[in-house]
Amino acid sequence: MIRIDNVSKRFDGVVAVDGCSFTIPEGSITGLIGPNGAGKTTLFNIIAGTFRPTEGRIYLDGEDVTGLPAHRLFHRGLVRTFQIPREFARMTVLENLLVVPPGQVGENLVTSWIAWGRVKRQEAELRGRAEEVLDFLNLGHVRDELAGNLSGGQKKLLELGRTMMTDARVVLLDEPGAGVNRTLLAELAESIRRLNRERGYTFCIIEHDMDLIAELCDPVVVMAQGTVLMQGRMAEVRADERVREAYLGLQAEETAAEGAPA
Repeated sequence: MIRIDNVSKRFDGVVAVDGCSFTIPEGSITGLIGPNGAGKTTLFNIIAGTFRPTEGRIYLDGEDVTGLPAHRLFHRGLVRTFQIPREFARMTVLENLLVVPPGQVGENLVTSWIAWGRVKRQEAELRGRAEEVLDFLNLGHVRDELAGNLSGGQKKLLELGRTMMTDARVVLLDEPGAGVNRTLLAELAESIRRLNRERGYTFCIIEHDMDLIAELCDPVVVMAQGTVLMQGRMAEVRADERVREAYLGLQAEETAAEGAPA
């Protein structure tokens, strides 16, 4: 579904991404892992159209989309979420879903005056769709709550729900497990699995929770120092000595250091 071909990104001489090449297979839940500073989020921003690569190409379903802005990629079915949710805090949960679908007839001032019946019919259809999303994500009980009042986990679910209000084909999830309690994390993981299985969504997930990656993702791509170390199954990733040194080993050293006496 997505092919990253020798992509690099430099910021005033600082190399953030260095010659990355890998694929995100159609219908997969692909994990993207690596230590902080590995270039994962920068690469996400390139794929999602926030940054243009210094070198290399991005392909979406065989089409070269390098450098296309985020809004044009959105219309091609590529959407993303953020590590820190970006909800409309002063709108309700339901309203956050209703504003997502593009091309709503009521957005045109003339149409809203001369074709009010058409506007009402579409709004009813979208409301029904939003209610289905809320039920799917078990968020129906907070449908009328201001989105800014939700817990961190509920906001992550809402972000996932907003992708469901589009004709998404590929969803980039940036640390969906960050700041989420284990109960809501289990609900989030199950929602991702169902969207993949029942609706055919292709996912790519940046995540530091290795248990979540192992539970959801195949394949897993490992980055370090701006480049790709390997791509494979989680068992292969855990067994790879380069990964142990660059990420898993580093994590273990940090954990040991935190537990050491001062």
